[in-house]
Amino acid sequence: MSIEPAPEPYRVLSLDGGGAKGFFTLGVLKEVEALVGMPLCAKFDLIYGTSTGAIIAALLGLGKSVDEIESLYRLRVVEVMGELLPHKKSAALATLAKDVFGDLRFDAFETDMGIVGTRWEDDRPMIFKTNPGQAFAGVGSFEPGFGCTIADAVIGSCSAYPFFLKKIVTTARGDRIEVRDGGFVANNPTLYAIADATESLGNVREHIRVLSVGVGEYPPPRLPATSARKWLSKLPTVKFSQKLLEINTQSMDQLCRVLFRDVPVIRINTKYTHPEMATDMLESNVEKLGKLWNRGRDSAREQDAQLKHFLI
Repeated sequence: MSIEPAPEPYRVLSLDGGGAKGFFTLGVLKEVEALVGMPLCAKFDLIYGTSTGAIIAALLGLGKSVDEIESLYRLRVVEVMGELLPHKKSAALATLAKDVFGDLRFDAFETDMGIVGTRWEDDRPMIFKTNPGQAFAGVGSFEPGFGCTIADAVIGSCSAYPFFLKKIVTTARGDRIEVRDGGFVANNPTLYAIADATESLGNVREHIRVLSVGVGEYPPPRLPATSARKWLSKLPTVKFSQKLLEINTQSMDQLCRVLFRDVPVIRINTKYTHPEMATDMLESNVEKLGKLWNRGRDSAREQDAQLKHFLI
């Protein structure tokens, strides 16, 4: 009597927001990609991302390698974060998104996706998805990504007030919706991703394997007295926004552990206390960002055995 092989686990990848600190995320993913030996969109059944995690998630979902994404970050994302004024940041982000994603829509993705934004007018999440099976309601009227382009969804997910201007997206039915940074509802989108995998798509909890990647935790930067970034960082709205995103990240992680304690999750989000690791989401120093990349790789290697168990 032959024994049927065990079915493949349903694998989920969740990527936090955090601006330029996404270099840490890319360092982790470099090791994961090397471990599985294939594009990550071929290994993960569902990829979720918020803000900088949305950029990375979208590129992974289109079949890009981690090296390709890291090169793009060094060349273009550093430029975006280096701009001081919100209108210049927003313009640079819009140009980047248009150049990278063009007019592609959600049917171009090679795996199921979730790009997290905030519907600003009524204080609700707006999650751009690929598969009607991910819908909790309105399956019959489901439109991948609400009919929006990938570029618009990603810009919306990244539009953190007060660093960026608001983003208006136009849906398939012509509705104009103001979308702000997904970090206001789920800077760590793991909870939403698992809810999709279990409650919408119907996977058994114990059958799911989740890799949740943060951007690391760092001391605040000590900037020169003449630095424009130091002046910006002292504004109450800026300090409050950065703190809000950090609190949201930890809150969502704790909720995930409580509500989905029976779902196997690897969380990689190393905390650093050494002064030389001081940074924030506005970092544009290439040398410092290179350190984040290497710390991400180190953090993934430290969990090599668990990752092999989840992914191989």
